[in-house]
Amino acid sequence: MLYERQTGVPKFVSSEFAEKTKDYVVLIPIINEGNRILKELYRAYKHKIASYADIVICDGGSTDGCTDEKRLRRLQVNTLLVKQDAGKQGAQLRMGIWWALQRGYQGIITIDGNNKDSIEDVPHFIEKLKAGYDLVQGSRFLKGGRAVNTPPVRLLSVRLIHAPVISLTARHLFTDTTNAYRAYSVRYLQDERVQPLRDIFMTYELLAYLSVRASQLGYRVCEIPVKRVYPAKGKTPTKISFVKGNSELMKILFRNLFGAYNP
Repeated sequence: MLYERQTGVPKFVSSEFAEKTKDYVVLIPIINEGNRILKELYRAYKHKIASYADIVICDGGSTDGCTDEKRLRRLQVNTLLVKQDAGKQGAQLRMGIWWALQRGYQGIITIDGNNKDSIEDVPHFIEKLKAGYDLVQGSRFLKGGRAVNTPPVRLLSVRLIHAPVISLTARHLFTDTTNAYRAYSVRYLQDERVQPLRDIFMTYELLAYLSVRASQLGYRVCEIPVKRVYPAKGKTPTKISFVKGNSELMKILFRNLFGAYNP
């Protein structure tokens, strides 16, 4: 089904392989993740994640065959959303969030599609949402979490720059703030003081903004331990370029600090 562009939501096509079956949904933004997303989905299949939440792929326009319908169906993906508009991760997440709200889910979990994160921990995020938390941040740095083969530069930037600035902005201590593995309650996302469905969120702005807005508004927030594993060899799976990408992340970080994304 084609959804035309509307304010705050990009134009996209929805291929629903099944009806809504659960109260919670896992949104996985990807673009050309190849075997990484297939391995991640196989791990989800192995750990029966589809018995806890509907799994939805938020594709940015992959051309490498990783969104083949037969394979996605076999791996228990509920729906494939394909963006046909401008924007990167932020636009993909806005597409997914809008669609999930229209479908009536009670909570939304997001996770990267590059097979670095412990998708088997989805039930723990749902437990926290059911307990009344509105933002549940996954952290590899908590007791019980694991950070494996994290590039030293990335480790230092998260621990010494990103996490302290996000914590200052949020007025709450967070330890793993670049991690997109997190969960949101619908009441948080639908609060008029939040408004995540805005075209200002095109790349990584939305993740930074949603990290801080919950505690600013008095919502219940917490972190839970997760595992994040980088490959021991080869290229680091990331869409963030070392110079330009990290420079843009720093700009977003400090715009967020000074409230640039608040409604």
